Amino acid sequence: MILQKIVENRMGENTYVVGEENTKKCFVVDPGASFIDIMNYVKKMNLIVEYIVLTHGHGDHITSVLNLKEKTNAKIVAHEAEKEIVMDKKKNLSASLPSATVEFDADMYVKDNDTLKVGDLKLKFIHTPGHTPGSMCIKVDNKHMLTGDTLFAGSMGRTDFYGGDSGKMEKSLKRLKNQDDDIIIYPGHGPNSTLKIEKTTNPFMR
Repeated sequence: MILQKIVENRMGENTYVVGEENTKKCFVVDPGASFIDIMNYVKKMNLIVEYIVLTHGHGDHITSVLNLKEKTNAKIVAHEAEKEIVMDKKKNLSASLPSATVEFDADMYVKDNDTLKVGDLKLKFIHTPGHTPGSMCIKVDNKHMLTGDTLFAGSMGRTDFYGGDSGKMEKSLKRLKNQDDDIIIYPGHGPNSTLKIEKTTNPFMR
């Protein structure tokens, strides 16, 4: 599996390019990083971008969505409860950022436990509201999980933005606690970790 993190320097947002080597098909998760940096990596690895998948719709995670879709014709995927966020520049906070405001409608809205194939990779979407109504984690081949702004190494996402809910976040983290220990997590900000480490050291997972 190919999995590359591209960090947006200003807000420290992590964009991920995830693909597989046989077909060179890939998906891009939370393209808030530089569009040029994303495309440079895609071209370097000769990848075909089939999907743009959003763990949630906040402005720092969607800056390059429209440019990436225009360039690759990839389908935008979000949880169905996130539609209100991605379609409103104020609710997705892009209106408050120095970069261009972003509003769009996703091509595909998924539900909890929906799956998607990208080449030989199997994605499973886990609805984890709390940071936003439609926040979700993306499990890849049962070994890797992109957790967006739900779960960080040693911390969790904020719940004080529009649509945030601390009670729902607590339930979402408890749900992640039931996942296998050896799953590697790739958060929306900060370093990678494992669920075993987070279960034992993260105060929000106890």
